[in-house]
Amino acid sequence: MSETGGRWSLPDTIAPGWLVVQVFGTVIVVATLLTAREGAPLVWALYGVATACWLAFVALDPRRPMPAAVCLAAAALGSAAALGPAADSSAIILAAIFLGRFAALTAPSVTAIMATSMAAIALGWLFGRDSASDTFGHAALLLAVAFIGINHRQHVVQARQAELLLEQTRRTLAEQARAAALDERTRIAREIHDVLAHSLGALGVQLELAQAVLEERRDVPDALATIARARRLAGDGLTEARNAVAALRQDVPTLTDALTGLAEAHVSDHRSPVRFERSGPPRSLSSAATVSLLATAREALTNAAKHAPGAPVSLTLAFTDDRVRLRVTNPLAGGPAESPGFGLTGMRERLALAGGTLTCGPDGEQWLVTAEVPA
Repeated sequence: MSETGGRWSLPDTIAPGWLVVQVFGTVIVVATLLTAREGAPLVWALYGVATACWLAFVALDPRRPMPAAVCLAAAALGSAAALGPAADSSAIILAAIFLGRFAALTAPSVTAIMATSMAAIALGWLFGRDSASDTFGHAALLLAVAFIGINHRQHVVQARQAELLLEQTRRTLAEQARAAALDERTRIAREIHDVLAHSLGALGVQLELAQAVLEERRDVPDALATIARARRLAGDGLTEARNAVAALRQDVPTLTDALTGLAEAHVSDHRSPVRFERSGPPRSLSSAATVSLLATAREALTNAAKHAPGAPVSLTLAFTDDRVRLRVTNPLAGGPAESPGFGLTGMRERLALAGGTLTCGPDGEQWLVTAEVPA
């Protein structure tokens, strides 16, 4: 007994369904044999064979389903052969029990079940000595029992298929959860890489500027101010790295506000003018698309400060019907164009995961980075 809600109640399932059927079937078989009024040795021999086959079926099912089904089919045919010479209704009761249970099994095919049912009806007809109405009655009863068993069999098959489908669904969900966890780890690693790459890149630019100020102009106050900015950038980068995982799960600001903040920070840190323009009616984007465009803008600004320090940078955000396009341009510093590094390669991979694209390269006298994501 189990306790639920402070009250004792019987469990929902006392024993497996197949065991209950086997036990009750055996009880009915024994009761039928004990109450049979039969004097013909042949009929008792057929009863004995059928009962032995039934007991073999009970012993084998469900561990060995096919041999058990063969034994049960033999029991049904043996009892059906006794329909003709039997003196009472014991033969039809046994034949109905055995054939009905055989038709409810899932191991044999429906074709085998129907063939066995037709063979049982044919045996009853062949050895029958009753009136035509009794013979037809026996045939109709056996056929009805067979159809009832087949109907139950279909329900069992559907239930098992539903269980298999449920198990497959659970496995699929588990694999999807595992894939999502791997994707999340990849996103976290990419985000930390982007944060550190941006912070360290900006820090390197500030340190180079401080070195140039000391070597070329001997301007100690300006160099100290630059070093202070570099120290602040290092602290900000460390803070961003620590909060990267949490930031991934928080709501990100609107793309326009975030790009405005990036432009203002770039002007403050690198003393380079940044012009930010937006065209088209703004609309909300997925977190993955927003974070990808922000990371691309951050990487492009860092590269602009590194390769063209002090040069003006232009940020353009365009909302179209089906795309959102970000363009970052800055003047070429002269000489051969710089090839994109691992940062922009990572941005391209990030944008691809969000369904977007990234292109970069010289555009006349400008270096152009273009990122697009679906709207």
